[in-house]
Amino acid sequence: MQTRLLVPALVFIALVVAAVASLGTPLITSVATSFHVSLGSAQWTLTVALFSGAVATPVLGRLGAGPHRRVTILATLAVVVAGSALTVLPLPFAWLLAGRAAQGVGLGLTALMMGVARDHLPEERGAAVIALISVVSIIGAGVGYPLAALLAGLGGVRAAYGFGLVVTAAALLTAWRSVPDAPEGRSARVDVPGAVVLAAALLLVLFLAGERSLWSGHPAAAAGLAVAAVALLAVWTVIELRSPAPLIDVRAVRHPAVAGANLAMFVGGIGMYLLLTLITRYAQTPHGAGYGFGLTTFVAGLVLIPFSVLGFAAGKLTPRAQQRIPGPLLLAGSAVVVGGGFVLFAAARSGLAELFVAMGVLGLGVGGFSAAMPGVILAVTPRSETSSAMSFNYVVRSVGYSLGSAVGGLILAAGTAPGRLLPDDRAYTTAALTGVVAMAITTVASLVLARRRS
Repeated sequence: MQTRLLVPALVFIALVVAAVASLGTPLITSVATSFHVSLGSAQWTLTVALFSGAVATPVLGRLGAGPHRRVTILATLAVVVAGSALTVLPLPFAWLLAGRAAQGVGLGLTALMMGVARDHLPEERGAAVIALISVVSIIGAGVGYPLAALLAGLGGVRAAYGFGLVVTAAALLTAWRSVPDAPEGRSARVDVPGAVVLAAALLLVLFLAGERSLWSGHPAAAAGLAVAAVALLAVWTVIELRSPAPLIDVRAVRHPAVAGANLAMFVGGIGMYLLLTLITRYAQTPHGAGYGFGLTTFVAGLVLIPFSVLGFAAGKLTPRAQQRIPGPLLLAGSAVVVGGGFVLFAAARSGLAELFVAMGVLGLGVGGFSAAMPGVILAVTPRSETSSAMSFNYVVRSVGYSLGSAVGGLILAAGTAPGRLLPDDRAYTTAALTGVVAMAITTVASLVLARRRS
């Protein structure tokens, strides 16, 4: 009975935190209008959630490796609920950003859900549940996007964020009733200096990814900030190597299987999020541009349904395939599928049905990739370090997704003629071909990883 309750609880919590974090995407224009701020400022309702999630993930992963994992999960969900309340209350824009930052902290719970599954479920069952948690943490965006857009259209921004408050409160209650204590005999300390330096580095990375106008208007300043981010990451690595209780075990990350998987996740994340943003932006482009379909935010969100459905299906099937096919080969095959989605989008996008097909192919590839990734990493990771190892992978994924969004924006901006607001249709083809290159690199990295493992 406990196992039957535990599995849906873990999946539900992972789905909720992913869906709530994605609420910023369809609401950016509505937030700008409602709070009388610029679109650039409204964009931070998404960026700040990604930032807080990227910072919280390794910290929560380390806490989750210790004896107080249940308390950590409940306290984190309480923070998410409090943040959700701030987004609903009639407060100024700064409080909305604070609430979104608190909601983003919940992204760090995904790795803890995996740790619970690995500790309290039989090995084969646990592997399947971990793969499913990895998938729903991605397709949650496909669930949250259309719901948020529909609620915003019916009742405004506060109504859409009210949905986040309801489901996060339900997730907190579910965790309180279902999540067991961690096994005894574990200890965990948080490397505070490492967390501070990592936060500063990630803030610079996400700022550079979000402020695309900085690259076009002030390239020297952007390059300087990029160098500073790399320097901070180097300092953070030194701190972790010297720390007796590192935030992330960098030595374990250097294991060929883990390093190869994280490289594939980083480059693949760039490509996957690039195609997701290209399709949704193309679908909403007004007819006056000579292309696009002029869809409303809600209808454009429906384009994500094939992504979610086929991604979930791939996530259910991949653990079975992983019993016969090595994980790295599944990563490579999934990367090829995503690359096929880019090819479809580049070659045929004159009809709305073609966008649905491309989005479905993307979901199939992303679902398979996400489901296979934990198995590759956890195969060489001690059980007690499950949360920490997967936390690092999710930080890599977050940075890859942010860079994918930035790359798409930069390519489309470069393809926008002077005096025009919308890019030329050829810019979308260029961006799609760039994605093909990214997925080719991901495929090669995965094949090299498979060869090393064999």
